[in-house]
Amino acid sequence: MANVAVIGAQWGDEGKGKIVDWLSKRADVVVRFQGGHNAGHTLVIDGKVFKLSLLPSGIVRQGKLSVIGNGVVVDPWHLAKEIEDLRGQGVAITPENLIVADNAALILPIHSELDSFRETSNSGTKIGTTKRGIGPAYEDKVGRRAIRLIDLADPAFLKERIENLLQHHNALRRGFGQAEADSDALLAALMAIAPKVLPFAGQVWRRLNEVRAEGSRILFEGAQGALLDIDHGTYPYVTSSNCVAGQAAAGSGVGPGAVGYVLGICKAYTTRVGEGPFPTELTDATGELIGQRGREFGVVTGRKRRCGWFDATLVRQTVQTGGIRGIALTKLDVLDGFPEIRIATAYRLDGKEIDYFPASPAEQARVEPVYETFEGWQGTTKGARQWKDLPAQAIKYIRRVEELIEAPVAILSTSPEREDTILVRNPFAD
Repeated sequence: MANVAVIGAQWGDEGKGKIVDWLSKRADVVVRFQGGHNAGHTLVIDGKVFKLSLLPSGIVRQGKLSVIGNGVVVDPWHLAKEIEDLRGQGVAITPENLIVADNAALILPIHSELDSFRETSNSGTKIGTTKRGIGPAYEDKVGRRAIRLIDLADPAFLKERIENLLQHHNALRRGFGQAEADSDALLAALMAIAPKVLPFAGQVWRRLNEVRAEGSRILFEGAQGALLDIDHGTYPYVTSSNCVAGQAAAGSGVGPGAVGYVLGICKAYTTRVGEGPFPTELTDATGELIGQRGREFGVVTGRKRRCGWFDATLVRQTVQTGGIRGIALTKLDVLDGFPEIRIATAYRLDGKEIDYFPASPAEQARVEPVYETFEGWQGTTKGARQWKDLPAQAIKYIRRVEELIEAPVAILSTSPEREDTILVRNPFAD
């Protein structure tokens, strides 16, 4: 049985939470391997809504081990609150079913403050971040200044690390005209939160290799989407981590051979939150209708998502950069009743047709989508659990998507409910 990595194949918000939750029924372990608490998941289980942004989606299932890997940047205060909130909804969370990498870098208040300073300043590029400190935390990790979870267990060493970190951050804060951060206050805050999060700290790399040796099935849960990948996304309007499946190994401490089938999640249309290029964006009544039907508001920020037609050129590119073997197509029901549906099959750049999304931001801003138009369907796909329940035109649309992105549909999601899912092929069986 293969382990499975799930990644977003667009700009995030593709419905990964439901798919990961649905797959976690067949897995023994669910692992988050990158990103931070800017990655919102909404799970609807028997009519009960769970909103997660840091904890793996498998946490709501009994008998599963949930893991936050070293590739994730962890806000300890948010982690403690999310655990508390879920416990309040009846979810049991203990060190027996949740382990957080002891070498994971932490997100501190100075990181979210720096994020906010940058996004609200009058100079520089506005990325449209969630202002939760994810980018600055990754900067400190790469700059070898980061405070890691294990550091909370050694107050004397932690004090040294904080002083070293603030030498860098206070210079930045002065540049923004802000007061310097107080090292004693930060140390006190970290010492206060330490007892709530340290019990979950552990050697993730060792635990994952143990469960692999036992034959357990592992589900690697990606955050954001491949088009937000720091290397392969629409730079600079990207997140600060690698979102492609290759990061699953490095971000959790297992070898690349541990990652088997890669499942890409994408909507039957396209959305994006924040700034950056979006070739198929619809700013008219159709785009507004898609957003209303799809309830396109961010789980974490509540920001309205930009909406547009399905972009097969972009997804075909992420299929290749992400190593995707099959896709889970979500929110097909949002397109029910449209008289006409369009798919972008290529771009036109300066009068020439191209079959890829260019790396140059200037060229990205100039590309125009080349559309293929389909007749819509009047029946409903909502809640369908078998192919025979789908309108013929909906099936035709799905088959054309498969051809254009050069990857088969492995799973079809037809509503937010867990069981409203059509399994075409079981990723764990490959």
